[in-house]
Amino acid sequence: MATMAAGDEHAASEVLRGLARHLNCLNEDNKATRKRALELIKRETVDRGLSSSVLQEVFSALLKPLLKCLSDPMERCRETAIAMITEFIRCVPKPEESLPYLMPCLAHRLGEKELQEPAEELRLSAVEMLTLAVEVCGKHLAPYLTEIIHILQRTIVDPFPDVRRESCKCTINFAKCVPEHFHMQAESLVKPLMQTVSHQHYRVRVSVIYATGAVIQHGTGKNVDDVLSHLAQRLFDDSPQVRKAVTAVVGDWLLHMRDRYSYFHKLIPLLLSGINDEIPEIRLLSADLWRQVGAQWEKENEEEIKDKMDFLLTPPPFYPPGVERPGLGCRELVLRNLGRLVPAITHDITDWLVPTRVRTSQLLSVLLLHAEDHSTQHLQPLLATLYCACKDTEREVVSNCLAAAQLLGTFVPPVVLLKLLLDHVTTPYSSSHPWTPLMVLAAVLGGCSRTLLKPHLEKIANTLSLPEVCQEYQQVAYVEQLLCCVDVLLRQCESDAGSVGLQLLQVLVTVQSLSAEPRLSAKALESVQLLSKVQGLDSTTELYRQHMGQLLDWLSGSVNTWFSFSPQRLQLHVIVTQSGPVIGEFVCQLMPLLTSCLQPDRDPELRMNIFTMLAKLLLDASNTLDSKGLFRDESQKFLLDILLPNLVWRAGRTAAAIRTSALSCLLALLHGGAITPGQLLCLEEKVSPYVLSALEEDSQMGRLLACRSLSALLQLIGTDLHPEALNKIYPMLLKRLDDSSEEVRSVALRAVGLWLSCLTGDYNPEVWASHLQLLFQQLLLHLDDPNGSVQAQVLEILKNGSSVHPALLRKETEAVRDQQRSPLYCDQLLQHLGLLPADTPAERPE
Repeated sequence: MATMAAGDEHAASEVLRGLARHLNCLNEDNKATRKRALELIKRETVDRGLSSSVLQEVFSALLKPLLKCLSDPMERCRETAIAMITEFIRCVPKPEESLPYLMPCLAHRLGEKELQEPAEELRLSAVEMLTLAVEVCGKHLAPYLTEIIHILQRTIVDPFPDVRRESCKCTINFAKCVPEHFHMQAESLVKPLMQTVSHQHYRVRVSVIYATGAVIQHGTGKNVDDVLSHLAQRLFDDSPQVRKAVTAVVGDWLLHMRDRYSYFHKLIPLLLSGINDEIPEIRLLSADLWRQVGAQWEKENEEEIKDKMDFLLTPPPFYPPGVERPGLGCRELVLRNLGRLVPAITHDITDWLVPTRVRTSQLLSVLLLHAEDHSTQHLQPLLATLYCACKDTEREVVSNCLAAAQLLGTFVPPVVLLKLLLDHVTTPYSSSHPWTPLMVLAAVLGGCSRTLLKPHLEKIANTLSLPEVCQEYQQVAYVEQLLCCVDVLLRQCESDAGSVGLQLLQVLVTVQSLSAEPRLSAKALESVQLLSKVQGLDSTTELYRQHMGQLLDWLSGSVNTWFSFSPQRLQLHVIVTQSGPVIGEFVCQLMPLLTSCLQPDRDPELRMNIFTMLAKLLLDASNTLDSKGLFRDESQKFLLDILLPNLVWRAGRTAAAIRTSALSCLLALLHGGAITPGQLLCLEEKVSPYVLSALEEDSQMGRLLACRSLSALLQLIGTDLHPEALNKIYPMLLKRLDDSSEEVRSVALRAVGLWLSCLTGDYNPEVWASHLQLLFQQLLLHLDDPNGSVQAQVLEILKNGSSVHPALLRKETEAVRDQQRSPLYCDQLLQHLGLLPADTPAERPE
């Protein structure tokens, strides 16, 4: 060994002797000379393959001249010098001997505020040399902690991205080499790292994240808060590699950081956020690290949770299907930190950045899955958070929060959850978004089991059917959520929902009555059909039959307070129109309600709306109000107590509009067959004056309806009327032949024709000749009407009525013909009476 050592020493002396001139040339002013000298030195040393011990001797002699070359003005010289020093460090057996000279030099070149090395490739080579020195020198670098930290502070923010990445690598190695010293100055690297963590190159961001992990891991632990917000932002990074790095670093902290227990509540959200990452690899990594964290905590706290380990192994009943239950350690970690996590979730769920809100809403579901029934003690803030999230314009946020609400429904006892929720439904948190409690309620009900929900069905249904819940708001979003609650109850509870069928039907009727959106009305009707199905009924008609009495009682309770804008009026409309023939079975209950609504002192618009509704029903009376023949028993009372009082003349346009709507209802009653001719005959003396008075209405529609009502009256009982009653009708009709409306004139003419057809044997033409004479004279006048269709209609009426008193008609016709008025039509009429041959040409006026 001594000989070998002596031999190595001799070889080293020979090499150095050969390099003496080249070393002198390094001081020459000529840069080409210096460059050539360095290349020759390199060729004679590191390139020759000398033994490590010889290289050690040579390196000791060459180190100072080479370090001086690091400041050479020529870039090529600096490059060669760095390459040589790097190679020496890699090959010599004791590279640490160079540190007293190397580290101050590197600190000067790389650690100053101003860049001493302008070439970015050389800065990279120098940092790589430093990394190599850390690897091979290890603990020997402890005395140079300050110099290395200064270097890294500068190079981590170097303009050249590759220098930043190499600096991060060097940081990690250095932290692991001298952990007992590194922690003293680790804090000073946090700021430059955080300045670089958002660098535009994803590889740089990845390197910084791993370097940050090492700095915090081997630091004092006081800087965790300084880096968490930056790492949290990287969870939304577009690069999967960056998100994976965050997951790996946070998982490592949770497993190995000395003071990790103090930071569980801050680190757990970061790791669990990766469970919902879009990249499967990150999801798997996050889940695997989380399992390790939970298992380690479980092992570390085995004595404390011994009872739970023995007795709480089986999952709770009604656990979400297809979901793997987290381990006991994971669950315990979450529930012990939930009090700190919930406020953070509440804060971030309203962040201005959409990705933050989405990730937070995903995290909420993960936390609730771990917390299980322990979330009960945090129910108030959790519900407030969910209400807030349900207002979000981002659909994914709302969807995630509803999934979280469903988990609450699964784990939290309904008696606790519903007490709060139903209170919030009746008095919403937000006046601008009153539907959010309903939205959360629907999701919660979707998570509850049928067995646990059954005892609370009545309370839920009673709340939904409260006027302040189902009638107060008409926004589309509110009505949608109200329907969702009903649908969830029907689908979740099925036949059990039959016990609250009345309340649910009340809600669905209200939705149909208040919604101006056809889509929602159709959806409510589908729910009505589903309700009848879960109650084991064949159709919605049967459903209404089962509940009609209670529905009418429900409406009757408030009928004295109705106005045109009252929802009850619309509810009544839905019930009577949708129930079809069933309403005919409950006429006795319906009539007092109608009587109250339609009194002359009630709201005019309310009366008009109800008369319009009744008109539609009475036109099809056999399939609605009179389906069982019960309305006929009430029809006289309906006519006397409801219709006629509303036909009394009162001044004003509103009063005229009410009379018009009442007339339309009267006409429907006469046409629909809900009153018999016998009943009508008994009431004729009371009805006719109102109808005849209506012929003088200012409203064209009123006059038209009055004419049609008279026609219907004549068709039903005209032949049974006393001649005096008949003689009161035709003069009023004759007045309408001069009406400003052609339609009214036409209808009035048809009514005159009907009047003539009603003259039976009881009507003595000789006794009542004066009446007939007046009628014929007025009709003959209209043979000269400017309107050809009126002329033809009058001629047809006179022809049909000629049999009543032919002689009188002939006399009046001839008188008109002699006056040269309407000779064409007069001749036709005389021909019809047989007073002119059929082929006699009619004279035309000149």
